[in-house]
Amino acid sequence: MTAGVLQEPPGVPGLGFHGEYRLRKADEFSSVFIFRRTLRGKHFDMFHRPNTSATARLGVVIAKKLVRSAVSRNLIKRIVRESFRQTRAKLPQRDIVVRVSTRLDLLERRTLRGEIDELFTRLPK
Repeated sequence: MTAGVLQEPPGVPGLGFHGEYRLRKADEFSSVFIFRRTLRGKHFDMFHRPNTSATARLGVVIAKKLVRSAVSRNLIKRIVRESFRQTRAKLPQRDIVVRVSTRLDLLERRTLRGEIDELFTRLPK
C-alpha cells in the first residue's frame, strides 16, 4: 500500500469510505441545513439535499451537550458511517447530514443502528 492512497478492502470493491463520500467543509454542511429537508427518528435527524456528485455523501454532527462522552460520540459516528458505507450503493445522489437530536445516555448499538438504517431507507429517490 502506498502512503496517502486509500485502497478498497480486498475482495469487496466499492465498500470503502473515501473522501469523495464525506462532507468536509462548513459550507457543505450549511447548504444541507439551509435546504431544510429532514427525516426525524427517535434519536436522530437526517437532513438531506440533492447533489451533483456521482454518489451520496455523508456528514455527522454530534453535540457534546447531548452526548457527553467522547467515546460515545465516536461510537455513534462509527455506527452511522458503517451503515452509510453498507447502503451507499443503494442511496440516491444526496448530501446527507445525520445529527443527534436527543440526549443519549444509554447506548444500545442495535437500536441506534436500526434507527439509522431505517432513516436511510426513508430517503426519497
